[in-house]
Order: sequence, then C-alpha cells, then structure tokens
Amino acid sequence: MELVFRARRAITAAGDGPCSVGVDRGRITAVEPGRALSGDRVVELGEDVVLMPGLVDTHVHVNDPGRAEWEGFETATRAAAAGGVTTIVDMPLNSLPPTVDPDALDVKRKTAAGRVHVDVGFWGGAIPGNGGQLAALHEAGVFGFKCFLLHSGVDEFPPLDDAELEADLRILAALGALMIVHAEDAPTIDAAPRPHGPRYAGFLASRPPEAENRAIARVIELARRTGARAHILHLSSSDALPMIATARAEGVALTVETCPHYLSFTAEEIRDGATQFKCCPPIREAGNRDRLWQGLADGVIDCVVSDHSPCTPELKRFDSGDFGEAWGGISGLQVGLSAVWSGAARRGHTLADVVRWMATRPAELAGMTRKGRIAVGYDADFCVFAPDEEFVVDVAKLRHRNPVSAYDGSPLRGVVRQTWLRGQEVTGDSPRGELLNRGQC
Repeated sequence: MELVFRARRAITAAGDGPCSVGVDRGRITAVEPGRALSGDRVVELGEDVVLMPGLVDTHVHVNDPGRAEWEGFETATRAAAAGGVTTIVDMPLNSLPPTVDPDALDVKRKTAAGRVHVDVGFWGGAIPGNGGQLAALHEAGVFGFKCFLLHSGVDEFPPLDDAELEADLRILAALGALMIVHAEDAPTIDAAPRPHGPRYAGFLASRPPEAENRAIARVIELARRTGARAHILHLSSSDALPMIATARAEGVALTVETCPHYLSFTAEEIRDGATQFKCCPPIREAGNRDRLWQGLADGVIDCVVSDHSPCTPELKRFDSGDFGEAWGGISGLQVGLSAVWSGAARRGHTLADVVRWMATRPAELAGMTRKGRIAVGYDADFCVFAPDEEFVVDVAKLRHRNPVSAYDGSPLRGVVRQTWLRGQEVTGDSPRGELLNRGQC
C-alpha cells in the first residue's frame, strides 16, 4: 500500500481501539485491528492521539462571491482543515448571487475553484418563484435545497409561504431531493417584543421557542402530506423534541441538526452587549441546553454542524452592543469539534458518539457515500485528535477571515493535531480540496 496509518486508538465501525489503515490513491483499502499493516509510507501515531474520520460540516456560510469580506473559500476551508473538518457544504445565501439557479451555481463554483483546502459541496436555494429551477439545480449536483419561513436577513433570499413550501416539497419529493428548513414562524416573531439595546434577555424574548415549535409543526405536516424529505436546521428549542420524535415514529421523513453553540453556551452566561453571541434562533437557557444534549443521546437529533455564519466586526455593532442592530451569526467552524467534545466528555459520551454526530450522520444526510467513516472504499479523510489536551480559544489565532467569535476565551478540551484529505496532509499552505457534486462522493 502507498500509505499506512498505525494508531493505538482509532474510531472505526469496529469501535475504539488499535488499528492499521491502508490507503491507495486517496481511498481506504484496508482497515485491520492491531498495527500489523505495512506500506511504502507509514505514519505512526502517538499514544495521546486518536485517528478519526474527517468531519463533515453541512452547514457553512462561506458568503463568496459578493460578501467575501465576511469570509471566503480560502479562509473558510483553511479554518475547516485546522478544525479537523475535511468536507463542508456551502449555504446558498449571503453570497451574491444566491445559489438559486444553475447560472449562480456556476458562478460559485468558478469562484471556489483552486482556492479550497478541503472538499466543498453546495446547497441550492428555494425562494419564491424559482420552483422551475429546482430540477435543473438538482441535476447540476447540489446536495439539496434550503428555504426560510421568515426573512433570511438578506433581501435577495426571501422566505417561502406555506403554499410555496408545499409546492416545492412536491417537486423535491418527485426528485428524491432534500429540503433543509430554517424553521421559525414569522407571525410569532412579529408579535414578540422587538429587540433593541444591549440586553441579551430582550433579544431572547424577541425569538421565543414558540416560533420554532410552530414552524417545525408546519414542516412536519407538509412533509407528511407531500412525502418529501425535510431537515430542520439549527434546532435550538428543546420543546420541539417530542413532536419530532412522534413524527418520525409515524414515518415522516424528518431529520434534525443542532449546533455546537447551542450545546456550549447558555443565555444566563451571556453578558449584555456581547453581540458575538447573537444568532437566530438564539442560544437559550441552561435547562434547554441539557435537553438538547439528551435529544442527541436519544437519537432524536441526528447531527451537530457549525452553522458558521461570520461577518465583519462592524456588523456585530460592538460600538453600541445593540442586539437589535447586530448581525446574527456565530463564527465557530474551526473550534466546533473541541467545543462538542468538551461538553460530551463531561456528560459521559464517547468519541465514537462525537464521530457519529459530526462525521457519519452529516455525510449520510447529505447523501455522501465516501465520507464520514474509516472504512474500506471511503476517502482517506482523517482527523488526528488529541482528546485530553486542553487550550483556551484565542480569536486572533483562528483562521477565519475576521477575529470575531463567541468562543474567544473559552477553555476547551481536545486539539486537532493533523488533518488528512484523500491521503494528503492538509497544512494550509496550498489548496488541496475538490468541488463535489451530489452522487459523486
């Protein structure tokens, strides 16, 4: 074999234990217990690290082209690699043009070509009036379609009403495609107090859990009616977990994600004016966080992805600390693994659990058949992780484009020592990633 990894600990389908992994031409060709395999090149891993599959983050806002000052393909994918993420799927909004037709997808691919350090796929967008473009976008290789049920934050990506959502779900059901939904109810939020000023409690009151719960109930009903596959993005309201579990038990094709920031932070800890913590839906109370962790443990929540939504410092309005005016989004692509492992280890979860939540299940949900596992036939994408090493996040040292992150100053457990993409170590010195099409990975 061209390349062999010998690990004292590896997370594979057989569990957590000593393992040798053989690689030829970027693919895994052998996975054997113990450390007996040999090859042209052998990478001996130390006792303090674990060989894990590269993470798959299916919720990343790269914002390029058009708002590349917020982030960009080069910086986003370099940060991903530094965090053990070997595959990302880019969201269709915040770039200009948004990815709502094949021409816009072509623009995005040309912008990304030759600039990515990890593998990159793309979501398409479902907005009013583009139902006729969905089949063409699906044929062009997007991994599914994103929609909003309320204002997205940018005018060029408007929300769907119930009739439009149902019509698009019927189209996607015929295509076998996935609809991913930002599920917050606009009328509920319109009736809530408007956010203004630096009080986090005021912002939290402006995005009540009822807004998520009502929107999720509508998505469930429409998915049941149309037979389409639907995925709830960035679940923050633990109140919705029982209805999600019931819907799935009844056969509704529904999956759910949450994010590291909802598992890491609590509303009680957020200082007034700390707009780096603003995101939509919001970070809620400690009891809600505990119930989200239980939802993961129970399998009601399928996966954990970053919802990396960065911006420039001035858009966070640190000058006023006004939660009503600040951009909503958490920048955390590089530190998601450490954040989740820190919380998981305290609660008795294993690294195998984290791999399932952050690599295997996201890959499966996006339809990737060669990502997210250390198994024969899969891409040789690896994260070499030191689970017991601790550090404090320094925002100035992160590889995101802008030094803004809610994780700044957070003590975390677990350090990514190396990242390998299709059998090549990713160092950030040169782009090694590929642009992915649905069905080809």
